[in-house]
Amino acid sequence: MAKKIRWGILSTANIGLKKVTPAILKSELGEVVAVASRDGSKAEAYVKELGLEGKNVKIHGSYEALFNDPDVDAIYNPLPNHLHVETTLAAAKAGKHVLCEKPAALNAAEAERLREIPDDIVYYEAFMVRFHPQWHRAREIARSGELGELRAVRGVFTYFLTDPTNVRNQADIGGGGVYDIGCYPITGARFLFESEPQRVVSLIDRDPQMHTDRLASVIADFGGGKQASFTCSTQSVGHQSLELIGTKGRVEIIVPFNAPEDEATAILIDPGYSPEGHLSRREILPPCDQYTLQVDAFARAVLGEEKLDWGVEDAIKTMRVIDAVFESEKTNGWAEVKG
Repeated sequence: MAKKIRWGILSTANIGLKKVTPAILKSELGEVVAVASRDGSKAEAYVKELGLEGKNVKIHGSYEALFNDPDVDAIYNPLPNHLHVETTLAAAKAGKHVLCEKPAALNAAEAERLREIPDDIVYYEAFMVRFHPQWHRAREIARSGELGELRAVRGVFTYFLTDPTNVRNQADIGGGGVYDIGCYPITGARFLFESEPQRVVSLIDRDPQMHTDRLASVIADFGGGKQASFTCSTQSVGHQSLELIGTKGRVEIIVPFNAPEDEATAILIDPGYSPEGHLSRREILPPCDQYTLQVDAFARAVLGEEKLDWGVEDAIKTMRVIDAVFESEKTNGWAEVKG
């Protein structure tokens, strides 16, 4: 049996509690051995809620103690966005591999500091969607030529949240829709086109009190007549979709970003027989937990069994696109994706 990666959880953030830590507990190659919080009572409640009492899970009262724990191999970092680079570097320089929540940083210049991570440390920005079979199937269909030439990728990702105490609504620490969810269609378009956008243009509406981007629409020019577009919002009805549009057909991923772990998912392949899509082909993919697939892929990279296709340089590229989105907002025009 392969060695298990020993995980330390950095903070008691909800995404860790509800999604990633349970995924580690279900994984073949991971186990949770420590939780760190500056509030010990929160860490104790975290351990209790996950049913880890009596299982020798350490509780650390500081992040530094977790980084220096010799029994921890890898850190999961779900701290607020403005702390990602600082804490990731501290963990990595202490010899820990790091799975860090997205976005990697608040801008590309900050993300470039991640190049300080030692070469023997595995780093991944936690875009779990890249491991879901529905994304790979959609790309496989695009690669096969069934869609003709892939010309457009179109996405929507929205939810409604107006609580000013939520970190997603605090502009000074990296709140707002583009950082939180717009990064998914950006990453999705890059994954499906297998290339980088050259320029973007955006239209952004900001909350007058919280100053976060509550509604953003973006067009990204991938060159050669290829483009991606998406809308993301933190103050709209919850919805998500992703569509690949080619010269001969299209693919729609029904639930592209928050695919349920215990239900089958579906993609539609439409050759354009009718506007209503009545003759679309539906492919069903069996249930899977994309977070568990992510942590096992990460563990295999740590164990030297399989290399991850994405790391620091990929995270920098994502941040360059996000930088261009906000630059376009300032200039009311196209903004070059630098790099």
